[in-house]
Amino acid sequence: MTSDHGDHDHHAPIDWREHGVQVIPGNALDPNTAQTPGMNRATAIDNARAGAEKIWAGTVTIRANAKTGAHHHGDLESIIYVVKGTARMRWGDHLEYTAEAGPGDFIFVPPYVPHQEINASKNETLECVVVRSGQDPVVVNLDIEPIEKPEDVRWIDPIHR
Repeated sequence: MTSDHGDHDHHAPIDWREHGVQVIPGNALDPNTAQTPGMNRATAIDNARAGAEKIWAGTVTIRANAKTGAHHHGDLESIIYVVKGTARMRWGDHLEYTAEAGPGDFIFVPPYVPHQEINASKNETLECVVVRSGQDPVVVNLDIEPIEKPEDVRWIDPIHR
């Protein structure tokens, strides 16, 4: 009994050794990705390096007391996980909102949100892991001057009441 869907059954099985799980060592990241002044991005996982098709992952390091320029990442969703240091995020049309995150905290940045990452520490490097919902290294740098004192927004999640 034949079926129209049976053709691929005759191909060799997938070689999971070559096309399975990959570990990308932390010292093998690629700095050749879109950059924003004040921060260093390095790619861990993308299509070229790991064959990923729908997500991008890498690290971001922001030096002590530094802040990025205002920017957004187009239609990409971003998740930032703080490894070390204190991240202060500012966002909005005038960067009028702010919230902070520390080690172990996750930050979600929806598409097109104008935002600025700030290292809230005067002497400690801010180290983060970033995951994005797409491959294009979209960084749209914006010319925004904060025009008012940021309005504090409470960090609300199951841990921080």
